[in-house]
Amino acid sequence: MAFWCGIVRKGCMAICSIMLLISTAALAQSLGVAGAVDGIVKDPTGAVIPGATATIHDFVSGYVKTATTDAQGQFSFSNLPASHYHINVTQDGFAPYSFDADINSPLPITQEITLQLANSSTTVEVNGDRNDLLYSNPAAHTDIDRSLIAKLPQDSTNSGLSSAITMASPGIAADSDGMFHPLGEHSDTTFSVDGQPISDQQSRIFSNEISANDVQSLQVIDGVIPPEYGDKASIVAVTTTRSGLGNPHGEGNASLAYGSFGTTTFNSDYARGSQRSGNFTSFDGVNSGRFLDAPEYSVMHAHGNNENFFDRVDYNPRMQDTLHTNLILARSWFQNPNQYDQQTAGQDQRSEIFTYDVSPFWAHLFGSNSLLTVNPYLRQDNVHYYPSGNKFADQPATMQQDRMLRNLGFKVDYAYTKGVNNVKIGTDIYQTFLNEEFQFGITSPAFNPVCLTANGGPVAGDAYTNPNQCAAAGYTANPNFQPGLLQYDLTRNGVPFHFQGHTVIKEEALYAEDTINLKSLSLLLGVRGDNYNGLTSRYMLEPRVGGTYSVAKTGTKLRLGYARLMPTPYNENLILSSYTGNGGLANNLGAYGQSPLVPASRNQFNAGIEQGFGRYLVIDAQYFWKFTQRDYDFDVLLNTPLTFPIQWRKSKIDGAAVTITMPKNHGLSAYSVLGHARSRFFGPEVGGIIFNDPSLETSTQPFRIDHDQAFQQTTHLQYQPRAHGPWAGLDWTYESGLVAGNAPFGVSPTQPVDLTYLTPDQQQQAELSCNGVRATLSGPLTSCLPGQLQSKLLYIPRAGTENNDKNPPRVQPRTIFDATAGWDNLLRARRFQVNARLTATNFTNKVAMYNFLSTFSGTHYIPPRMYTAQVSLSF
Repeated sequence: MAFWCGIVRKGCMAICSIMLLISTAALAQSLGVAGAVDGIVKDPTGAVIPGATATIHDFVSGYVKTATTDAQGQFSFSNLPASHYHINVTQDGFAPYSFDADINSPLPITQEITLQLANSSTTVEVNGDRNDLLYSNPAAHTDIDRSLIAKLPQDSTNSGLSSAITMASPGIAADSDGMFHPLGEHSDTTFSVDGQPISDQQSRIFSNEISANDVQSLQVIDGVIPPEYGDKASIVAVTTTRSGLGNPHGEGNASLAYGSFGTTTFNSDYARGSQRSGNFTSFDGVNSGRFLDAPEYSVMHAHGNNENFFDRVDYNPRMQDTLHTNLILARSWFQNPNQYDQQTAGQDQRSEIFTYDVSPFWAHLFGSNSLLTVNPYLRQDNVHYYPSGNKFADQPATMQQDRMLRNLGFKVDYAYTKGVNNVKIGTDIYQTFLNEEFQFGITSPAFNPVCLTANGGPVAGDAYTNPNQCAAAGYTANPNFQPGLLQYDLTRNGVPFHFQGHTVIKEEALYAEDTINLKSLSLLLGVRGDNYNGLTSRYMLEPRVGGTYSVAKTGTKLRLGYARLMPTPYNENLILSSYTGNGGLANNLGAYGQSPLVPASRNQFNAGIEQGFGRYLVIDAQYFWKFTQRDYDFDVLLNTPLTFPIQWRKSKIDGAAVTITMPKNHGLSAYSVLGHARSRFFGPEVGGIIFNDPSLETSTQPFRIDHDQAFQQTTHLQYQPRAHGPWAGLDWTYESGLVAGNAPFGVSPTQPVDLTYLTPDQQQQAELSCNGVRATLSGPLTSCLPGQLQSKLLYIPRAGTENNDKNPPRVQPRTIFDATAGWDNLLRARRFQVNARLTATNFTNKVAMYNFLSTFSGTHYIPPRMYTAQVSLSF
């Protein structure tokens, strides 16, 4: 293996150097990795037919587009995501013609079409049949088109893409602030934006993700992961952006929306171009009084705004070359929402995130069956966290952070198609530059007192620095006193802890895959090699295999797959979490230890079935098993907003993901996505800052991590009888509840539950009550018999039945309904069309929580009932 690792490093560097020279002239332009369907239309004599109409359909995702043949009788559909398509060609005086095309690679599919005279052929049915609803790709996936994204009833302020994935993909558990948990893992997702891999977290508190307004289509791979993708890959969101190609007259849109909490949203975009060149530009902005999800039902100190600019330039200098460049500039500023006690103290913590992304892409076609693509990319996030002007208003601690994460990479693919084989080989060489600066100081005298009064209260001031001094003064030594924190206790004459770190993580990958399409069998055979050099090092060879067998008579497809993966550590606050020297947190903030995070190893198995029922219904179901050595999670530092990655000894996760799709029929379409996951983690904690006492960890017994959820489902109904006119949509979502490990519970029916570990605010957040008496800010509970302890928002196991693996505490199940209705082309104009829309999310005003004292994100309520009215102009 050491020899293989050396070959990987030297080979990757050689390929990178060669391709860098090839692509120097293309760095200002580029192209997407999506496929294309080209055609030339002729009459029975062989003469070309200009002005014929070609229409392409994906009946599952709802994608539809029309093109007109030029003077040479040619049409082209570009920027197509991998899927099964049905194409119709019509012209007055001729019989219609139709054919199917499977997009499996970036190589264009070319079709020569001969239209027969009208009296010598029959009419072609526009609606798809069963075969048009099934796609024989070995990797299970979900297709999401822009037409669906645009009409989902979302309340998200600046994470519309993540919300669309959560609402329209199976096996995804929703969490706060636009975050989600795919297939039982914590945010383990790679976004592939026009071929550029982005594996860092994209939720609102970490980054500024690409706007959903810029996306043409999404393909969410949740089955066996192809060798092209690595890093975080429980799912891969293959994202195709919008393009200006094929819009000679130009088309655009401008919209303005206003809603609850003073939320104002503005979107604008414009696309124009010929078949040779084009440009798509968009600008999105939002300003809201509820930018982040709040820890209280009443929203306090939660204002924020976001601005996002996107531009894509396409240029095809000749038939063999296609280029495009993506540019993203984004900024967000937001307040950290307060609890009641923090609001009373005047806490004013804020964050600001700056993001830029430049991704040129060049493709060159060799003949008709070979394609070379080159994609350098540069992406950077700058995250700033600002404390309150009065540091003692931050309770129980004040902190400040400046963090930079920069990805610089180079990706090269070579695709070759011949007969039944679709081969792709490539390399991805990239570096991640990390800078982290962090300050921390304790501001509450009750957080880490040296001595306690007779009634258990803290003794303020800096007179006592050693627990041995307490008895002589008539006090009691604090049994939980952490000596390492005393020097950073600002209430006891301490000074802030300061940390500064920098590192460069170097990664190289080589991959090869072949998708073999036989008569009834489609096979994926591939391998990936990863080499990781950062704070730790590891290399791994990862075979990926999958197969789909089609039963034509019944419209059934059976899938099996296996993938070996090497998940890599999360980069956000990685240095802070891994630093083991004298300046690290473990030696200064009272942790039990600190260990650098290392790349993990995972074996994943998938088995599934897809069944079509005529042209009316498709059911796609799979079961997955994931076995990971040294799996990841996140922890929170001393109840502050600072989170950092940690690592557990291993995990075993299994579950199901089901999609039921009803394609559009007489204006009505629907889908339902369902998921189940058992996320079982095994201690002890082996990576990152270790705040859990290793002596208390029982490594032989699993526990459910706080992104475990037994069941979730979202059903979406949409009705639009004609393309321009009224329409309506309804979403029904059920979530059984994430694990809430810090919820109180009873050990035995007769032993009172100690509730003093929860602050008065935390007790009222959970709506705890004892024998009908509810906890309040001024009247907290101290203890309660298990049979009398209740919560409307938490599931509390009966006394003696709590089990970290079989019956952990959870947030209560919730059922949410969202609705939206609108009218396209309200004034029935041809060129300038006015559209109106009204959206109501959580219109039953269900009170529920995403999480409670989560080790990752703390406590968050789901959004209350919210209304949004939108008016847009399309032209």
